[in-house]
Amino acid sequence: MTSADSRRPHPVDRHGDPLTFALSGFLAEPAGSVRDYSIEAVAVTPEDDLELDGPVSATVRLSRTNRGIVVDATLRTSIRGECSRCLRPVVTSVEGRIDEEVLPVIDIASGQPVALEEGEDLETARLTDHHELEMRPLVEAAISLEEPIAPLCEPDCPGLCAECGERLEKGHGHGDGPIDPRMEALRAFRFDADGENR
Repeated sequence: MTSADSRRPHPVDRHGDPLTFALSGFLAEPAGSVRDYSIEAVAVTPEDDLELDGPVSATVRLSRTNRGIVVDATLRTSIRGECSRCLRPVVTSVEGRIDEEVLPVIDIASGQPVALEEGEDLETARLTDHHELEMRPLVEAAISLEEPIAPLCEPDCPGLCAECGERLEKGHGHGDGPIDPRMEALRAFRFDADGENR
């Protein structure tokens, strides 16, 4: 068993992917065994065309169970987007979590396929037939869940002018000239007390 302050070197895998862990040795250990890893600056492409502002770092704890391995990980990265009020670019720091049991497809002792137990389905996370944990899909899904719904460039962003469409900076003003017809729809755009648009 290892402590959280005693990180193991990353186990070597066949592909050189820092998010793929070769765990045949760990599977031979008894239930209750724990291994801790640190992952630094790994490039990830999340689902749903989410754009990250930098790589992903993570702390990972793997715990051996009598069935497989529990993955407990904390992920850190930043997501690019647009301010929901003024449309300026905004970067949001996020922290995602993974807490999932991953089951083997091949029994480490017999080399025979492991059948699904009652209640399990094809969506259950599985190791590869080489006893590898491919964390990349888990990481991508966890980050996608952290996408902010309505990011702001600053907590009190004033939004856009309903007349000219420019950001309502301090001292903003304009003449009495005609309104750009493309901005006419902004007249009805308001925020309620909770900052939700309506």
